[in-house]
Amino acid sequence: MTAAVTLAVTPLTDVGLWARSKLPLIVVLVVGAILVTRFATWLSGRYMDRMDRHAAATDALVRSESLKHRHAVAQVVTWATLVLIYCLTAVLVIGLLGVPLSGFVAPATVAGVALGFGAQRIVQDVLAGFFIITERQYGFGDVIRISAVGTTGATGTVEEVTLRITRIRTMDGEVVITSNGQIVQVTNLSRDWARAVVDVPVPVSADVNRVSEVLRGVCEQAFADEQLHRLMLDAPSVMGVESIEVDQFNVRVVARTLPGKQFEVGRALRARITRALLREGISVAPAIDADRHATTGGRLDA
Repeated sequence: MTAAVTLAVTPLTDVGLWARSKLPLIVVLVVGAILVTRFATWLSGRYMDRMDRHAAATDALVRSESLKHRHAVAQVVTWATLVLIYCLTAVLVIGLLGVPLSGFVAPATVAGVALGFGAQRIVQDVLAGFFIITERQYGFGDVIRISAVGTTGATGTVEEVTLRITRIRTMDGEVVITSNGQIVQVTNLSRDWARAVVDVPVPVSADVNRVSEVLRGVCEQAFADEQLHRLMLDAPSVMGVESIEVDQFNVRVVARTLPGKQFEVGRALRARITRALLREGISVAPAIDADRHATTGGRLDA
């Protein structure tokens, strides 16, 4: 009778001993992991907010290349830190539960082989994201045009870059999320400097010299404007007749701008050019070219 009672009580004693010795430690590890990840997220947010305030306090209207890169690196480091903390906590908790880690060697090998074949896309995304960050192809705040496999492409402002995905917001407010491994080509529209190109269609009956003179006056006035002057690196220039068609010819105006500001400068120049030509009695044939002519200075990153 005594032996039976002892056998019945021993497991309960073991459970009670485990609950008193190991369970509090497990709770501490889990709570600590949650607190550490919350702190890491808060610290990353504070760091990025500080960078944003510093950028807003300066005279520069766009982020510098180093600032955009630091912002992207902060996002990646935060993401990697959270993954590392959760994985380490899971391993420690499994050890405290009494499960031998050596028993996971064979299943981990099989799982690794399965992931090697079945999760190739994830590995591809992570490797592509690693090279995007290290090579500084683009960063937070850049205006880019993405061409991905199976898509028609998208143009927008980078809101988030991680090792796996790139998230951009288009001019229509749409959020486009693309896996880094599926990106075929990226055109960075805000690297170093940009160029606003405006082709002005003018009827063939107009005097080319007079049109060029009017356009040069518009360029001087635009560069003297305080708001536009801050967006341009130098005064816009009239390149001359770019093309000749049956009923019109195109006179090209070019302005070198701060990165990402070519669209705003192009719209302002088109409005000023249209008003100036109409005052001179020169009609503008169908329409001045749209923002698709705005190009990037420097190299295009793929």
